[in-house]
Amino acid sequence: MNILIKSAVIVDQNSSHHLKKRDVLIEKGIISKIAVKIDESPKLKIISLKNLHLSCGWFDTSVSFGEPGYEDRETIENGLLTSAKNGFTAVAVNPNTNPKIDNKAAVQFLINKAVGKATDLHPIGNLTKNAEGKDLAELFDMQNFGAIAFGDYNKSIENANLLKIGLQYAQNFDGLVLSFPQDNSIARDGLANEGDNSTLLGLKGIPTLAEELQIARDLFLLEYTGGKLHIPTISTAASVKLIKNAKKKGLNVSCSVASHNLVLTDDELHGFNANTKVTPPLRTLKDVKALQKGIADGTVDIITSDHNPIDVEHKKVDFSNAKPGTVGMESLFGALNKKIGLESLINSLTKKPRAIFGMETVEITEGSTANITFFNPDFEYSLSDENILSTSKNAIFLNKEMQGKVYGVYNNKQLVLNE
Repeated sequence: MNILIKSAVIVDQNSSHHLKKRDVLIEKGIISKIAVKIDESPKLKIISLKNLHLSCGWFDTSVSFGEPGYEDRETIENGLLTSAKNGFTAVAVNPNTNPKIDNKAAVQFLINKAVGKATDLHPIGNLTKNAEGKDLAELFDMQNFGAIAFGDYNKSIENANLLKIGLQYAQNFDGLVLSFPQDNSIARDGLANEGDNSTLLGLKGIPTLAEELQIARDLFLLEYTGGKLHIPTISTAASVKLIKNAKKKGLNVSCSVASHNLVLTDDELHGFNANTKVTPPLRTLKDVKALQKGIADGTVDIITSDHNPIDVEHKKVDFSNAKPGTVGMESLFGALNKKIGLESLINSLTKKPRAIFGMETVEITEGSTANITFFNPDFEYSLSDENILSTSKNAIFLNKEMQGKVYGVYNNKQLVLNE
């Protein structure tokens, strides 16, 4: 399918067309021409949408689908369609499945399920066998079969020596190690951020110290071993400071933040809505501002939806028994667009995550493969159930005001647009 995109503002800081309105012609999956005006033809599919903007295709580095094992939460097929309709041309899929993604056969299963889709699926393999934190999984074999990183989703590695060995071993094949930042001996069975709100609501608290101690330990290990460490979904002001100092020392460390931790605080807990129960927990306004500043100055590298569908049986229960997690792909752009700034947000979804996870660079230039996200940054609406395309509807941003609508994507010679 050859398509002509009409009057689109290109958002790509590396392009000479950055923030300029252009027509873009795509032929056989390649951007063949970018110009102020390109003549229409009956042989071309025309894309002309209100206030159309486009950027390089977005990459979400923390997505859970459930399959295999938890298809009632989400299937790979519907998950990838949801990804495409919400602007993501690539997703890194977490290994919180049953069975775990801790061997090459499991990695190959995920990749095979995604063949022929508009959104590319990149598996994250478990760092340890069965995510038990005892023995390293088959890291080298999994990378050879397509895994792009290794970590036990939302499970910290309590054994410091095991993480040390993992960082050392992964250097043999330039592997990226993920370490979830939570010291469970401090967090214990906490339900929410330790502070005024947890005290007022009678909820067991999770101190920020639980995150910061783990990060400090992991950074000491990284300094000792070398290698590449990615710390997913940080949530506190002190965590930003720790990582900033580590980068100044020259350590190869990167980090991400979940979209909800960038804009929501633990004030949301009033009402005991189980959708507000997430890991790491919502923190304070001080933490939110520090995370936003970290995005602005480059300390925080990546923004992720940390998309985690949870079935009704585990979510529509009382707060203390609810499983933590929220769907987030449907809300990421609309929730952050105006608060983070469009260019900063796009950079955190495109160039930086691809570089950190060792993926090919995407460009909007003549002669490059078309990998594009379409959106309108000014569209205002309230997020409702009908906007949630995921099988599970546990959305932390439900009924909140959004500013920014995603039209869809073009990738792998496929056009996927919202109807």
